[in-house]
Amino acid sequence: MSFFQKKQSAEPQNIDEVLQRFKEIEGKFQSLQAEMESLKKENLRNISKVGVTRFNPFEGFGSNQSFCLAMLDSNDCGAVVTSLFSRDGNRVYGKPVENGISTYPLSEEEKKAIELAKTQVNSKISNSQ
Repeated sequence: MSFFQKKQSAEPQNIDEVLQRFKEIEGKFQSLQAEMESLKKENLRNISKVGVTRFNPFEGFGSNQSFCLAMLDSNDCGAVVTSLFSRDGNRVYGKPVENGISTYPLSEEEKKAIELAKTQVNSKISNSQ
């Protein structure tokens, strides 16, 4: 059953062979370090902050079935999505967010969802009264 056994590389016999192994390891380490730095830079653009605010836009009937969802990256850029639920239907709106602000007018619930996202790495849900 020696077919399934992994071949062991020979142990270094002298200091030159040990130094050669260290150089090989150093090269691999530098390659991994460069890849890690690249992944860190790419990760800055991924959605890492989420804030949700539920609310009732129509006083007198219904419940907190409407919501605002803010999804931001590490630079506080992304989008806020608002869903307004009523008896007659559901409307969904999306607005871009750059550096924590939008060029479009924001409702108080949208502002609150963005603030929740900016201050939290994990999802937070808030019910407005």
